[in-house]
Amino acid sequence: MREATVVVLTAEEEETLSGWLRASTTEQRYVERAKIVLAAAKGEGTRAIARRLGLRPATVSKWRTRFAKEGVAGLLDQPRAGRPAVYGEEVEARILARLDEPPPAGYQTWNGRLLAEALGDVSAHQVWRVLRLRGIQLQRRRSWCISTDPEFAPKAADIVGLYLSPPENAIVLCVDEKPHIQALERAQGYLRLPDGRALSGYAHEYKRHGTSTLFAALDIATGQVKAGHYQRRRRKEFLDFMNEVISDYPPEQEIHVILDNLNTHKPKRDQWLARHKNVHFHFTPTHASWLNQIEIWFSIMTRVALKGGSFTSPRQVRDAIDAFIAAHNPQAAAFEWRKAVVYQGHLEKCYSDLCK
Repeated sequence: MREATVVVLTAEEEETLSGWLRASTTEQRYVERAKIVLAAAKGEGTRAIARRLGLRPATVSKWRTRFAKEGVAGLLDQPRAGRPAVYGEEVEARILARLDEPPPAGYQTWNGRLLAEALGDVSAHQVWRVLRLRGIQLQRRRSWCISTDPEFAPKAADIVGLYLSPPENAIVLCVDEKPHIQALERAQGYLRLPDGRALSGYAHEYKRHGTSTLFAALDIATGQVKAGHYQRRRRKEFLDFMNEVISDYPPEQEIHVILDNLNTHKPKRDQWLARHKNVHFHFTPTHASWLNQIEIWFSIMTRVALKGGSFTSPRQVRDAIDAFIAAHNPQAAAFEWRKAVVYQGHLEKCYSDLCK
């Protein structure tokens, strides 16, 4: 009979293999191999080790021989070739190239099944695998609005300057209106499911009870809001609201107001501004009303005070908004305003991050 391979352990190797046995997270295949080598190092024969561990002698011989030649590294699994790749890099290139072509007639966008059918020899699973790898989501649509105002840069810089470094002792207000807020009456409540869970929601049917227009002014230094409710949003209602806003400040107080380009905000001859020398209007660039911080507050108010509500009259809508403002103002805080500028051709696109 052929003599068993002699196994000699260094102190370091013995400590490593003993650590494999002690650790609760060691894979069982490595625990088994460590037991074989430790037993062989003590002079135990191959057949004796195989009987005690319930293994084939050939298995014991394999690992003691591998260890004798390569040390601890010989106990690790060697790389395997694995299954040959079905699709190569050229398939990925074909999938991406096909996305640049129009989809089949009758479809507006590609999907995994259509791409697979168009390619012919690529499965839909592989198409989706490539799209996920590339972070491509065919059904997701993003919208954007690029200002074409030729004076975008100076107008945006003016507003950004007011946000980041307002004039000393001056008030900066963001003013706008949210028109046609609908009073919708919905059937809503809780639904108890057979398994005991409860779902809240409302029916898809609703009844209309009129609309209301909200004017709001946000103080960028405090985050507090003053609002006014009107039936319409003409120049008359805008000036009435502005009179209410500036009445809270001394006549000599310098007030800067940020507005969008609605025609009711900027007539050719503004007699109201002529009478109020302490008030200065600053208009956002065309298609850039997102520069006005009041839009962020409108979004918050809509989600918190109106979304999912049921109202039987415009008065109830106004009361809900007023209740939110009464709760918001005592704990209001200024928006932390950050912006980054990206240059694209001759256009300067300014993106803002408004977070509370």
